[in-house]
This record gives sequence, structure tokens and C-alpha cells, in this order.
Amino acid sequence: MLQSLRIRNLALLEEVALDFEAGFTAVTGETGAGKSILLGGLALLAGERADKTIIRQGAAAADVEASLYFADAKKIDALLAELDLPPCEDGIMILKRSVPREKAPKITVNGSLATLSALQRLGEHWVDFHGPSEPRRLLKESCQLELLDLFGRAGGALETYQASYRAWRGLVEQREKLAHETKLSPEQIDFLRNQLAAIEALELTEEAIETLERDFQRLSRAQELTELSSALAAGLTGEEGLQSRLGALLREARQLEAIDAASKPLADRLASAAVELNDLGAEFSALSQELQFDPEQAEQLTTRMNTWLEVKRRHGGDLAAVRAAREVMRQRLEVQGDLAGALARLEKQSGAALTVARREAQTLRAVREKSARELARAAAKGIAQLGFKKAEFLVRIVSLPDLASTGDCGCEFLFSPNVGEAPLPLNRVASSGELARVMLALKSVLADLDEVALLVFDEVDANVGGEIGRVVGEKMGAIAKNHQVLCVTHLPQVAAQANCHLVVTKDQSKDRALVTIAPIQASRKARVSELARMLGDSKAKSALAHAEELLKRS
Repeated sequence: MLQSLRIRNLALLEEVALDFEAGFTAVTGETGAGKSILLGGLALLAGERADKTIIRQGAAAADVEASLYFADAKKIDALLAELDLPPCEDGIMILKRSVPREKAPKITVNGSLATLSALQRLGEHWVDFHGPSEPRRLLKESCQLELLDLFGRAGGALETYQASYRAWRGLVEQREKLAHETKLSPEQIDFLRNQLAAIEALELTEEAIETLERDFQRLSRAQELTELSSALAAGLTGEEGLQSRLGALLREARQLEAIDAASKPLADRLASAAVELNDLGAEFSALSQELQFDPEQAEQLTTRMNTWLEVKRRHGGDLAAVRAAREVMRQRLEVQGDLAGALARLEKQSGAALTVARREAQTLRAVREKSARELARAAAKGIAQLGFKKAEFLVRIVSLPDLASTGDCGCEFLFSPNVGEAPLPLNRVASSGELARVMLALKSVLADLDEVALLVFDEVDANVGGEIGRVVGEKMGAIAKNHQVLCVTHLPQVAAQANCHLVVTKDQSKDRALVTIAPIQASRKARVSELARMLGDSKAKSALAHAEELLKRS
């Protein structure tokens, strides 16, 4: 649950620090007072993208910070570990986000720097927003099917079906590609064979390619290399080379050794140097011989090098790319040899996969058919409580002409607000107020299935009022038994039933507008006054009496 929230310099809000309790919190205030700022702060911590315009004018940065408590932190700690972030301490997670005007944004989770995507993934586990546009989503078939599957806990069956569906579609697409894209003309086959023969004429190992490139380098500069290696050999072991002069020096060293035995190690080292110089001279001489290529050898080496340069240029620029191209060519030519057989095998495999997918689709449909009946009964009961005493609500399973990623069926929500009228699809009968009440009824049914701790409702009770508002408040309270609920509302009947109450006000009496947010549940007088304002007049005795009555009822 959300324990505390601190917001600084966000829009018209200078600073506020709020503590939250479990249960139902109502947020009220005049239209345009700035209630969206509170929700905006929560949205920032849930990973919503932001630009510099949210920063309060004259401030260097907008900052939001929250403390969240998880009674069982195993799941959130597992996600934190996956994101390489510190775990919760005593079940508490600290989120901070700063949006500076001049510097780069900064996000921290439990004191460690985090990315926006990490914040978004964490947000999915602690907060769920339901805005004013939520009822309109009910008109989309995809949303209706999503709600039905959520109610029926069909996630496992849907996941199993989708795996088999993807397997089937993959085989179908593979066969189509083989049938339409892989068939080659005789000219294309000859071209591929020639390309493959050129590549296979090369030894495609790193050692072989290095040797080829080294030998070609030698061939390209053979005369220069031969002259240099011959000159080095002559300088070391030739008639005027170091070896001849070193022999005379070695004899003198041995004479010194005969006079002074202590100089023997020096004479030995000189003798070793003479042997090493002799070996070097021999190796340079041998190298000069190796660098002399005969014409046939030179032509073969040049041909191999030109082939290597061409295939490297054509197929990606390095050894790995050329190897990969060779395998692709081999496979394409291999397929041409048995194209009909390959197509037949894929046809058989896709047929078997289709049988599996259809069987899994039937299993999923059975789950949905059972869930449709149960959801219709539960939602109809909730809708009746919201003022439609004679309304009818049905969930109809609709067959699809072909398998789709969601199964072999969809669903359709049917609604009749009045007795004697046949239920029709929601988009044909429901007004905005009716949609809002249907959505609230569904939300109350589905709330227990939502594992997210904090549910935020932003004026989803719009277009309802009077006695129905009281029922909406009761449903919010019922949802709050298993969730922390934050509800922005204009209905006093809803606000009166909250155990916590925040009031948002905007002061424009000075040179600059200023928004404040304050809890009032501790003051009976303040709460009565706010409810009276929502009823029409915070000073009127009748409004004050009505507000008092609302609080007593709740």
C-alpha cells in the first residue's frame, strides 16, 4: 500500500507531504482546483513519461517521492532482483523521481539509480489507474474479452492455446514462404552453385585465412622482402658480416679467460651471442628463399586471394558472415532437390499443429462459456444495485470464422436498461451514464481478482448521482476491503463513505495561483463543510444538515 507521498514543484503545487492509510481515500475539490496534480505525481512514480512543462514556473525541478509497504514482498523483491535493484527493507520500497529543468532526469528505487522502463514495470505491480475514459473502453470487443478472461481466470488456458496457435502459424508461414519465395529458376540454381563452389574452394578457418592474407602480402612485396632478408643474412653471416668480426673478438675473450679465470662467464656469453647470430643469419637466409614464389604458385595464391576478397565483399565483410552465407546457400540448394517433399512434410506438420490448436481453443471456449454465465449473473446483480432494477446484462460467446490469437471465439456484452427490451450490444444502447454504472459494477466484481495493491479511480463515477452515488460509495468501500482505494470524486455521497478524505484547493488571491492538498478526516467540521460545498453551498444550513446526515449514514 501507499504509505506516504511527497510532491515538490509539480504544476501549480509548491510542496505537499501526505500520509495515507489502508482503505478508501476520497479526493475532492472544486473543478479545476488541481486534483489531477495528485494523480500526476502517482503517475510519474508509475513510470509515465514527462516533459519540462510539468515543472512549476520558477522552480529548477519537479520532484516526487513515495514510500510503499508490501506485507508480502516476495514478488516485488523478485522483480527488483530481476531489474538489478536493491530489495525492500522490512517490506518498504522507496521510489524517487526528479524532472529537472536543465539537467537529465533522475530515478532511484531503494536508493539505487533506475531506468524509466524499470519504474514502469514496478508500477504495474503496485498501482492501477481507472480514468474517466474507462467506461468507453467497454465498447471495444477486446476489452470485453479481456474482462471475461480475467473473471474466469482463463490466463492459463489462454497461454496454452496461444503457444499452440503460434506453433501452427509458424509452420503455415514457413510453408507459404517455401512455396512462394524459395522456388528457384534453373538460372538462379546455377548462379547459387557457382557462388557456393567459389566459397567452398576456400578453407574457411581463421588460421587458413590468416595464412592466405599473410602469403598474399608477401607475394605483393616479394622483391622488397627478399632483398631485405638477404641483406640481413649477409650482414650477420656473410664474409664482412658480424659473425666474422665476432670470431676475432671471441678469440680475444678466451685469451682474457686464460689470464683471468673470473672473466669466463663473459667469454661464454659472447660465445652464445655468436651462436645466436649464426642461427639468425641462417633463418634470414632461409626466409629469403621462402619468399621466392614460382609463377604458378603466385598465380594460384592471387586467384585464392581475389576469390576471398570477392566473397567477403559480397557476403558481409568478415569470416563469420561468409560462413553463414555458405550455410544459407547449401540449405537453399538442398531444398530445391526435394521441394515437393519439404512442402509435403510442412503440410503434414501444420495440419497436426492445427488439430492441437483447435483442441486448445475448444478448451478455452469451454472456460469462457462457463465464465460468461457467472459474470453475467454477478454483473447483473451489481447493475441492479446501481439503479437498474429491471435491467438485463448478458455475455454472449461469439464464434470466429477462423482461429485468431485470442482463440476461436470472442465475446459480446449485451445490455438492456429497461424491462421488455431485448438486450443489445453496449455500443447500441448504453448512454455515458449507463456505461459508467456498468463499468463500476464490473469493477466491483473483478476487484478481488486484481493483485495490485492501490486502485486509483479518477471520476469514474461521473454521470451518476443522487441515491446511486451512495451505492457507488458503498462499492468503493467494498473494493477497499481488499485494496487501497484512491478515488477522485465530485459526489458527496461517495466522499462521505471514505475513511480518509483529501481536499484540493487553489488559492488565486495573490499574484500567483497556488494549489494545496490537505487531509480533513480528523476534523468533523471541516469534513461536513466540504461535503456541504459539494452539495451546493458550504454555508447553507440545509446543505450542512445533509452533509452531517451523509456522514452519519456512512
